[in-house]
Amino acid sequence: MGLFADAVIGQQSTIMRLHRIDQPIKLDGVLDEPVWAEIEPLPLVMSSPTYGAPPTERTEIRLAYDENYLYAAGAFYDSDPGGVRANTLTRDGINFSDDRFAIILDTFNDNENALGFVINPAGARSDFAVYNDGESNRGPPLNRSWDTFWDAAVVRTEEGWFAEVRIPFSSLRFQDDEGRVIMGVITWRAIARKNEVVTFPAIPSKWRWGLYKPSIAQDVLLEGVYSRKPLYVTPYLLGGVQQTPFVGSNGLTGQLTTDPTREIGLDVKYSITSNLTLDVTLNTDFAQVESDDEQINLTRFSLFFPEKRLFFQERASIFEFQTGQQSRVFYSRRIGLTRDGQPLRIYGGVRLIGRIGNWDVGLLDMQTAPYESTPSENFGVLRLRRRVINENSYVGTIFTSRLGTDGRFNYVYGVDGIIRVVNDDYLTITWAQSFENGRSRWDPGSGRLRLAWDKRSDRGLFYRARLGWSGADYNPGIGFVRRKDFTRLVGALGYGWYPGRESLLYKMSLTLRAAAFVRNSDRSIETADAGPELRLNPKIGGFLRIYASTNYESILDTFRIASDAWVPPGNYQFYKVSMFFISPFGYLIRARVNMDAGEFYDGWRVTFGLSPSWSISSHLEVGGEYQINRVRFPGRNQKFDADIFRLRLRGNLDTRFSMSSFIQYNSATQKIGINVRFRYNPRDGNDLYLVYNENLDVNGSDAMLVENRTVLLKLTYTFQQPFRMPLL
Repeated sequence: MGLFADAVIGQQSTIMRLHRIDQPIKLDGVLDEPVWAEIEPLPLVMSSPTYGAPPTERTEIRLAYDENYLYAAGAFYDSDPGGVRANTLTRDGINFSDDRFAIILDTFNDNENALGFVINPAGARSDFAVYNDGESNRGPPLNRSWDTFWDAAVVRTEEGWFAEVRIPFSSLRFQDDEGRVIMGVITWRAIARKNEVVTFPAIPSKWRWGLYKPSIAQDVLLEGVYSRKPLYVTPYLLGGVQQTPFVGSNGLTGQLTTDPTREIGLDVKYSITSNLTLDVTLNTDFAQVESDDEQINLTRFSLFFPEKRLFFQERASIFEFQTGQQSRVFYSRRIGLTRDGQPLRIYGGVRLIGRIGNWDVGLLDMQTAPYESTPSENFGVLRLRRRVINENSYVGTIFTSRLGTDGRFNYVYGVDGIIRVVNDDYLTITWAQSFENGRSRWDPGSGRLRLAWDKRSDRGLFYRARLGWSGADYNPGIGFVRRKDFTRLVGALGYGWYPGRESLLYKMSLTLRAAAFVRNSDRSIETADAGPELRLNPKIGGFLRIYASTNYESILDTFRIASDAWVPPGNYQFYKVSMFFISPFGYLIRARVNMDAGEFYDGWRVTFGLSPSWSISSHLEVGGEYQINRVRFPGRNQKFDADIFRLRLRGNLDTRFSMSSFIQYNSATQKIGINVRFRYNPRDGNDLYLVYNENLDVNGSDAMLVENRTVLLKLTYTFQQPFRMPLL
């Protein structure tokens, strides 16, 4: 099978040779093929809640391959089969409350990106892309919208559950050297009720998201695996009706006009090489995409909404070019969406993603239709990146363009680098500059700079330092920025503990943070905050974060929260406390709680959110959220109240038939949004969607005004033609 000595401690000095098979594997979850008995199970070590301990339940994971597929077999014995958690049958619906079997593949062996494949005991499948070497100060560093073609089968017995996974090499992007392929592999089993994860290779507990970290994956060798050139052609048919209010000579009449909707389009995916993929889309449609979550904005800056459209998801991390916090040079929601999230017609586009030699390459070009006063526009992105110095360091560049048929243009170029200096210390350098009508000359005032030094570990002493600068004229035409014309300073110093086997805590950390935005115009402080942050991770699961801060805000212009509540110009110092709590994942009823409370400029504020979820069975899950916002300015007799209510229902007949319902209400806008979606997914690439959307304007009256209502039926079918690629 291979050498395990180094693999057990997660080193890559030894390349492990996977077992190549020449017998067919019947994908049924029953591990009765003789070949599985011939393969030695991987040595597994507990990662959490007690790093280094042996698994509490017998677990056997085996890997194998042939010329077409990578196979994985898992035997997950359990002393309490009734305690096995399988809360969903939904494609891409698996979460931390499920027992899980995961395979993480660093297919390019670049120690930066990876692809994840996860199944639960009900046979549900999830896949995702990992970016930034599994590093994130927020949620998991995963792109959950990424999908590809693969299969799995599960069997449950009185002894536990057993699984087989089959991943086509045609679904992966990799580099082969005359049939020799080296990939990084991480695989693990999670037992939700125990908050236990056992892994191969061993993953020390010093990283927040170590289970997904490509740079600590075990290198494995595959032989006789050659490039494929699969061609996927996916046409779609869309039909339905849309209703909107009828406007007469005296305004709204209360009646609705009904218009038919008929569309046809095409998506083509072609693997030029095994590590370079071309996507072509014509008359791109996203009818099945779920609505955005409503948000209440209590800041002076724009809200950030995540991308949900599938076309923009595959290896999207290659286009990442962050210039600080959520600011970035390329923000795909600028393409085909209005500022309030309404879809625009996309005539089509192309995307080329992969690797050419030592370079990671990303190319995107899209053309949108005109809309009201907005002309037809072309959007272009070119991203290049390559490894330098060591296996964890990169330099790169980006170029974006936004060209309107009315003559308007916006160009941005950028250069960046991530350098692993020593051990877990990383230096990040980013520079970007924009050019547009009236500001096309070389002016540093249209640029943005970011420097960062991080220790990417939360065991023992850790630290972060940031320096950011933005000119007043910096304007990335297809990017996202919150503010301009500033200098930003950030520092954080913390210490992380792992109390040990006898403690109720898995880990805890205490951090002192301070940050400030300084106006470039007069060197005055615009925004500052400082305070301690406490993080606790109990061994039973869950998470608690508490941050107490002193805050300073300098307001030059009146800041309106609502029409009857605002903050006048002035300098304000105030104190607040933030809390975020997640209950243990292993229970059928779970909840998230968040709170911000304290002073707010010259008044006070309380924001409280509760998000419960209940896994009634693997066929039905109910989730909701209720958020209250209370803002008071007693000295000016002003107030602002806003509530958000969300209800999510998710049901499944089996892994092919699913239904989701999403209803939300925003009291600030007096609007109700309803999204109901039925999906039949007989296999990857083939889908039938029935989608119902309705937006209602309550407007404080008894009658609800329908703003729009749509019923759509969408059919997609993928035709696949594989081609064997000759050796290069």
